[in-house]
Amino acid sequence: MRYIKFGSKLREGVRNNLKLGETVGFPRFGKIPKSHPRYESLTYRHKLLDGFGRGYVAGAGLIAHGRGEAFDYLIGEKTTEQAMKAEKVAVGMLLLSKNPVISVNGNVAALVPKGIVRLSRLINAKIEVNLFYRTLKREKLIKNVLMKNGAKVVLGVGKNNSERIPDVDSMRGRVDKRGIWAADTILIPLEDGDRAEALRKIGKNIIAIDLNPLSRTSQSATIAIVDNIVRAIPNMLEFAKEMKKWDRKDIKELIENFKNKKNS
Repeated sequence: MRYIKFGSKLREGVRNNLKLGETVGFPRFGKIPKSHPRYESLTYRHKLLDGFGRGYVAGAGLIAHGRGEAFDYLIGEKTTEQAMKAEKVAVGMLLLSKNPVISVNGNVAALVPKGIVRLSRLINAKIEVNLFYRTLKREKLIKNVLMKNGAKVVLGVGKNNSERIPDVDSMRGRVDKRGIWAADTILIPLEDGDRAEALRKIGKNIIAIDLNPLSRTSQSATIAIVDNIVRAIPNMLEFAKEMKKWDRKDIKELIENFKNKKNS
């Protein structure tokens, strides 16, 4: 492993002198004792740090995770009744959708890659890489992470991002015409509020996973799941296994009776 100093140049949020797949900037972390009171939290932090060292988690993603942890403390680091309800309704909406897509950024790839791939299979959804600090190198690294965790096809890499969401000037606005551009429902974990708002304006159903109930993402989403992604995705997997057996009429009734503003 090669190391660089923390003062090294950053380009678009990611260290710029990496070869694809090369680990840089962090040594391997020592084993965290399971007796540590923050064992689970530290484990996920280290996954993000490892992703940062490998070049696919942006520096800003580390800050965003810390902000999310602060909100998680406020809800007792547990899935609330409201979040569980939102997760169930979200799975129902994804199952009824004609072209569901799961949007993946660096943090999502670091924290729950296997869960994302498993969920995509259960709900028959496509997976698309979408980044604020977008580089081809990061896109390929995230695609590789997802493929190693069982994904067969990953959209949103390279020239395939040929469409642009209106009113989103950042690199988040570039999307794959086979994925997010054509989707009717999009699961956007750990998302930027401007893109969530813009996608709603062009008629997409948006399912957000965001620990901040006051964020623009949560406020503009069709369904806002106020939960930690490391709990939300496993919960949604269990719901998907169960609800795939449901009658479509029952799923539709569940969705129609859900009121996002009241629930979040």
